[in-house]
Amino acid sequence: MSENILLSLNFLAELIRFRVAEYLEPGKSELPPLPKLEDDNTPFTRFIQERQLTPDAFIALITALAPHVKPQLIDEVVQEFFPQGSDFPPIGGVKGTNYRGLLPTGETVLFLLAQHDLHRRVEAQQLFGANHFFSKERILYLEEMKPGEPASSGRLVLDPEHVELFTLGYAPAPRLSTNFPAQLINTEMDWDDLVLPPQTLVQLAELENWLNHNDTLMEDSGIRRRVKPGYRILFYGPPGGGKTLTASLLGKSSNRLVFKVDLSMVVSKYIGETEKNLAALFDKAQHKNWILFFDEADALFSKRTGVRDAHDKYANQEASFLLQRIEDHPGLIILASNFKSNMDEAFIRRFQSVIHFPMPRPEERLVLWRKSLPTAVQFSPKIQLEQIAEKYELSGSNITNIVHYCCLQALASETRQINPDDLLKGIQRELIKENKMI
Repeated sequence: MSENILLSLNFLAELIRFRVAEYLEPGKSELPPLPKLEDDNTPFTRFIQERQLTPDAFIALITALAPHVKPQLIDEVVQEFFPQGSDFPPIGGVKGTNYRGLLPTGETVLFLLAQHDLHRRVEAQQLFGANHFFSKERILYLEEMKPGEPASSGRLVLDPEHVELFTLGYAPAPRLSTNFPAQLINTEMDWDDLVLPPQTLVQLAELENWLNHNDTLMEDSGIRRRVKPGYRILFYGPPGGGKTLTASLLGKSSNRLVFKVDLSMVVSKYIGETEKNLAALFDKAQHKNWILFFDEADALFSKRTGVRDAHDKYANQEASFLLQRIEDHPGLIILASNFKSNMDEAFIRRFQSVIHFPMPRPEERLVLWRKSLPTAVQFSPKIQLEQIAEKYELSGSNITNIVHYCCLQALASETRQINPDDLLKGIQRELIKENKMI
């Protein structure tokens, strides 16, 4: 952990002592100076330097970080003045669900910055305003309160990724959970492993141009005023055509994380829950430069219907909410569907690109058969791959499954060669699985 964090926490303890003492006996104490931080190139120090934090923002940040590093800090300092255990309401704070100590609130920060000074309190409240980058980027914010309660009594929340970044030195990707209904996907494959028609590859190259050059283009204020942020794209075509692999490769080539949204954790039968789940996802991804991949997107983005009952009304409201959030999102959103006709036209009109992933043609299937074989295993000379590729209409994932099955059979037979019987049996397994005739 950064030595500068320890210096900052020591300063925070001194600031709390000063404010409590000043509250109890005005004019008896002296305001401690801000700590002189070392230029240690740690994430905590770089954040302060690169963001050019004001003294107020620095104090808010270290107050929010304190419970994660030294949870008892506020309680211990206050108890110096009240050894019998009396509370000190002016400093704010709330009790946690599991943690029984004092957790700082917005009121805690206002007390440390302003105490009784109303003008300073109003000025300091800008730290939690919608225009401050803390709130815009969901780095530091106040927990929402029930109607009628002061906003400043909300718990002070520091983004968990920044907590890990400051304390551990790195921020791991968020894990799939009810609070984050998306899973990180990646691939060890490269673009050469992707077999697609030339027209599809041309459109993907255009998408790569956006990933590589859009940030530079958006630095022009004239363009920024006229072009909506982000990029919205539809991949459509039968299963196994390479849509998920393409999303993973786009992330790999542009050095961006790709998250596949788990729609089973997003869609809810309860009114308003789906919107709430999606809002949390989009808020989390807002400033992360991630790629969001909605597979089988029909479940969320299907055609809207005429309003016949309350269910239709809320379903249409849900779709409208989605449309607005997608339009406002500054990053790349990929929707994947088996059929373009299943998608709502209002969504499609707002896509910059619609890319078809058709079933591979015989010549493409031949390339897939050849690329799918491990170097340690060979096809029997009796197998005519050209005939296999011509005869059986299979997707890339079908072919991968068949080769996997055949390789296991070959190894079980203590051979390094795939024989025709195992190959036909593997093909039959895949066709039966998809209710196709062999």
